[in-house]
Amino acid sequence: MRFLKLPRSLRQLSTHVLAIALGVLLTVSTLQVLPSQAEPAPPVIVRDTSQLIAQRQSPATAAIGNTSFVTAAVNRVGSAVVRIDTERTITRRVDPFLEDPFFRRFFGDGFSQQMPPEQQLRGVGSGFIIDKSGLVLTNAHVVDKADKVTVRLKDGRTFEGKVQGIDEVTDLAVVKINAGNDLPVAPLGSSSNVQVGDWAIAVGNPLGFDNTVTLGIVSTLKRSSAQVGISDKRLDFIQTDAAINPGNSGGPLLNGQGEVIGINTAIRPDAMGIGFAIPIDKAKAIAAQLQRDGKVAHPYLGVQMLTLTPELAKQNNTDPNSPIQIPEINGVFVMRVVPNSPAASAGIRRGDVILQVDGKAITSAEQLQNVVEDSRLGQVLQVKVQRGNQTQQLSVRTAELQNAS
Repeated sequence: MRFLKLPRSLRQLSTHVLAIALGVLLTVSTLQVLPSQAEPAPPVIVRDTSQLIAQRQSPATAAIGNTSFVTAAVNRVGSAVVRIDTERTITRRVDPFLEDPFFRRFFGDGFSQQMPPEQQLRGVGSGFIIDKSGLVLTNAHVVDKADKVTVRLKDGRTFEGKVQGIDEVTDLAVVKINAGNDLPVAPLGSSSNVQVGDWAIAVGNPLGFDNTVTLGIVSTLKRSSAQVGISDKRLDFIQTDAAINPGNSGGPLLNGQGEVIGINTAIRPDAMGIGFAIPIDKAKAIAAQLQRDGKVAHPYLGVQMLTLTPELAKQNNTDPNSPIQIPEINGVFVMRVVPNSPAASAGIRRGDVILQVDGKAITSAEQLQNVVEDSRLGQVLQVKVQRGNQTQQLSVRTAELQNAS
């Protein structure tokens, strides 16, 4: 009761003092319950600055290092990559109609003179030196039918090139230059070790821009020439998304170590960011034959073929307008037999389905093509075919393919 009788100012002061006392009491009790929060902070340890920076690097930077692996790869092979300039003269056959006096009276002599009988075509491609003596590997289509071949080195020196051999089937050619015996040589790797996802570095002279480098990966392996749309070739390509443009043809495709794993060769006009390269293991074997013989002998059977599946056969058989009924099986359907070919001589007919060669099951046109390519000239192959409801065993002796087309 006495507390209530105190003056109002004293009662407010007493209330504040009591609140402060309670706050101090609660703080002390809290510190006693949680002593760990009152312990001194641990000392700050200063680490090596270089280690801190290294930890902040991205995975890509850590994989590549301070110096780009692309730079190292290009430096290893770059001086061995060459530019190949070609010249070819085309002679036009003069139409007799242009020389007719009646025509010349109406159109004048100048009309026929505007059409020169000869035209000079120039081309540019790439290649790379594979031997110190001056052997250059490139694509066949780069130097085929060229009247003059000029090889330009990265250091600016130019030499006349002599085509030692061309193989149209694999689109490979060997050119020789006489430049002494101290030329840079591109290190050749092995395409058998290449995996999908590996780095792919294309080097060459696309669109005439010398010493151009593009980077990508190996998109897939063993892409057949039939799938690419080049039916007259016998190749399984390395597919890459490294930019390959006209003029890159014949240049090297490198791995991350700067070794040649392929030869840039094919571009699909309807594809975006897809190019193809000849595996270097195949190129090594072909180049050796071209150096020795100037050509490569390819065995052939003489059939135009199509990979057959039960689904495709069923589609054909259910079509009322189909001229023939096809067995609904897996194999290779013979669409046409080339006259006077080994297949024709052996009795293979249009509409046959090839099932086996030398006891090995054949399920695709690419597989059959590879089996024939790996055979010897004059070798007799035992071919099992299905004709209608019957199977037959035929003996086919391979012969040399005379024309790539």
